Amino acid sequence: MYSTVSLPRGPVMVDVAGFTLTDAERVRLRHPLVGGVILFRRNFENIEQLKALTAEIRALRSPHLLIAVDHEGGRVQRFLDGFTRLPPMRVLGEAWQRDPQEAESLAETVGYVLAAELRACGVDLSFTPVLDLDWGRCAVIGNRSFSRDPEVVSALALALQRGLQRGGMATCGKHFPGHGYVEGDSHHVIPVDERSLDELMADDIKPFVRLSAAGLTSVMPAHVVYPQVDDQPAGFSRIWLQDILRQQVKFDGVIFSDDLCMEGAAGAGGIAERARAAFVAGCDMALVCNRPDLADELLAALADPAIAGLAERLARMEGQGAQAEWEKTLDSADFAAARATVARLAMPPDALKGPAVGEAS
Repeated sequence: MYSTVSLPRGPVMVDVAGFTLTDAERVRLRHPLVGGVILFRRNFENIEQLKALTAEIRALRSPHLLIAVDHEGGRVQRFLDGFTRLPPMRVLGEAWQRDPQEAESLAETVGYVLAAELRACGVDLSFTPVLDLDWGRCAVIGNRSFSRDPEVVSALALALQRGLQRGGMATCGKHFPGHGYVEGDSHHVIPVDERSLDELMADDIKPFVRLSAAGLTSVMPAHVVYPQVDDQPAGFSRIWLQDILRQQVKFDGVIFSDDLCMEGAAGAGGIAERARAAFVAGCDMALVCNRPDLADELLAALADPAIAGLAERLARMEGQGAQAEWEKTLDSADFAAARATVARLAMPPDALKGPAVGEAS
């Protein structure tokens, strides 16, 4: 039996291989530089198993490691059996065209159901909402986006954020300053967006500005190069993260790197070089997914970057409310009605089509 150790959360988020922790993973998760765990579909067998896994992770350290997942809806919903099937966000964008007020109400309900179901299983955070605009060019974004219109994206994402917050969950806007205009998938290539900063500010960045003003708790930058602004991908760029996101957009929450094992991050060098570059640029937490060997290499090579204010910002990402209370909420009549509302949303035939996102192949 492992006792709980007191350690501040570190700036690295790693993953685990299966339904339970191995001894090697317990050692890795107690490394002082680790601050969180991201879960994938491979970590989910059923709800009781998921609760046991998150409890085991939480028991390792105090404060507990943040537990995160990509659980947006559509083809990016890691946990299925026993969870409400969430639509891709495009469904809400299409609902907006028919009735904006009803669409905002639906978006808030989707956010609430999404968050409450995860909180009842001990998960702190889903990396959502997707704030990318749907320019019709980027398959990896596609129906994950609400709309091409930044005003529609902003309104629906604000409503989703209200629902997430009501469900005890922090929020993560992605992928700053916008991944929707490029054709390439940054999981496999380094996409290039040739637009100017003025063009980006007029369109793709608007939702980030709106949500930041309304309490967005975290942002994930894109592994995309915008050469008219900087020759580095946004997640490795002080111009993007410090000058624009922090200073111009006035965002003061957590900046998560996207997965440093993606091809879009490869230009920064080896895994330790990538993490150092991300921290120097302004990231608070670096994600290392699907490569435990690289996670161990990074933890062995990286000195603590001593990020000012990290503990306080990461504390804001903790799920709110006791897990037992959320379990009771899921049994309530009000929640049953909310779940039924989400379940009635039309699931289009292409809802699950598109590139796989983030899972190990």
